[in-house]
Amino acid sequence: MGKGGGCVPSKKKIPPVTETEQSPPRTTATESNDSDSIQETQLPLQPTVANLKIFIVYYSMYGHVESLAKRIKQGVDAIEGVVGVLYRVPETLSNEVLNMMKAPVKDETIPVISPEMLIEADGVLFGFPTRYGSMAAQMKAFFDSTGSLWQGQKLAGKPAGLFVSTGTQGGGQETTAWTAITQLAHQGMLFVPIGYTFGPGMFIVDSIRGGSPYGAGVFAGDGSREASETELALAEHQGKYMAGIVKRLAKS
Repeated sequence: MGKGGGCVPSKKKIPPVTETEQSPPRTTATESNDSDSIQETQLPLQPTVANLKIFIVYYSMYGHVESLAKRIKQGVDAIEGVVGVLYRVPETLSNEVLNMMKAPVKDETIPVISPEMLIEADGVLFGFPTRYGSMAAQMKAFFDSTGSLWQGQKLAGKPAGLFVSTGTQGGGQETTAWTAITQLAHQGMLFVPIGYTFGPGMFIVDSIRGGSPYGAGVFAGDGSREASETELALAEHQGKYMAGIVKRLAKS
């Protein structure tokens, strides 16, 4: 191209490049003149997109709620771009009392959460057993410790859901979640129920099934009954459903 002119074909012919003269493929390291030394070549990093995080925060005395929490995490993790993170709330009972109640040892691989950590979540699912139709004292104590978050409305706008465990069919599968919504309302969080999105599984009446339109649930009976596959499948569905809602809100 001439000075200040348009595109003008050059009169000089450029000899064709043979296969042996072509530039070598780009690598992360190239040899220098000294064959014993290698010079590092930095390649540009591809931009990474951070996963959205849904915290699954629970209290479980005998493992029933924990079983739901772990299955919920599977559901969350199945949605691209979203990851579930398990947390336990602090225990308020002494080891002596827990031993008298024959409560199993807690899963120490799951960390205990502190209130300020909730700020890092893109969404939260809270799980707990019932105590006379409302949440267990351990979970209530955790909510009571979020005063500074409430005062600054640090959790306002975050989607949140609930899942529960009860001893009997009339023991609070709905009221335990229903009475917990007050905690979310004062924080300004967005309650996300599952409704009847589980489809036919919500209409099973020929076998015992915990859960409600408010969220997943399990019947513990006298403590010896474990969650059925239907109850666990509902929990997994709740994880997927919540992850989809969080993704949708993140795009808006």
